[in-house]
Amino acid sequence: MEKRTDKNSYTIIFAIVMVLIVGSLLAYLASSLKPTITENQRLEKQQNILYAMGVNENEGTSANFVSTDNAPQLFEKFIKQQLVVTSDGQATENNEAYLIDVKKEQAKAKDGGVRQLPLFVGEDEKGKKYYIAPIRGKGLWDAIWAYVAMDENMVVQGAYFDHKGETPGLGANIKQRFFMDDFIGEHLMSNGSFKGINVAKGNADPKNNDKTDNEVDAIAGATITGDGVSAMIRSDLKLYVPYFKNLKQ
Repeated sequence: MEKRTDKNSYTIIFAIVMVLIVGSLLAYLASSLKPTITENQRLEKQQNILYAMGVNENEGTSANFVSTDNAPQLFEKFIKQQLVVTSDGQATENNEAYLIDVKKEQAKAKDGGVRQLPLFVGEDEKGKKYYIAPIRGKGLWDAIWAYVAMDENMVVQGAYFDHKGETPGLGANIKQRFFMDDFIGEHLMSNGSFKGINVAKGNADPKNNDKTDNEVDAIAGATITGDGVSAMIRSDLKLYVPYFKNLKQ
């Protein structure tokens, strides 16, 4: 005698019920965790911005953020302005500029829209100003991104790089201090024009003593990731040039 559970209709109904139950559970979890995820993303962005301007807990050769507990207070203390910059260099204040999604803004620009450029003006305890810009590009396997702090002459004062899926021990090393610290002091401009910073192999300056050559030493075995970093800097930081030129007028 055929069992009820041997019927095809039973299998189909069982599968449908399971999909509905599992789908409902996932939807509930996604909805209930969304506030926590959003808050964590907000804190991470604040940590990244502070790191780039030198507010961090670095020890020795290790790169360390300020704690998530301290990030909101330190962000409020050191970040004096949040701006949204236009392509002609005009800027308006926006206290939630740090929530602007750079990836979406890049996609908007590709579709012919107007891209919003977030910029954060920081000031340390000695009164020195930092202009921190978030940028995004493509590495070997997936997205790479950074927060670059500059002075009014577009000389790099600090940087934080990160990635989604670069190769451990190779391209993933862009978030190590030996690579990020190499950018400090590097000029983005050359003879009045934007040139960017090239991640170069065999640049005859492995200790990076020359800060005006628009080059830093590449990571061995990570050529494509390094090329992605160079391209990201050229394409995204160039957009801020009109703002810095307006600063000097």
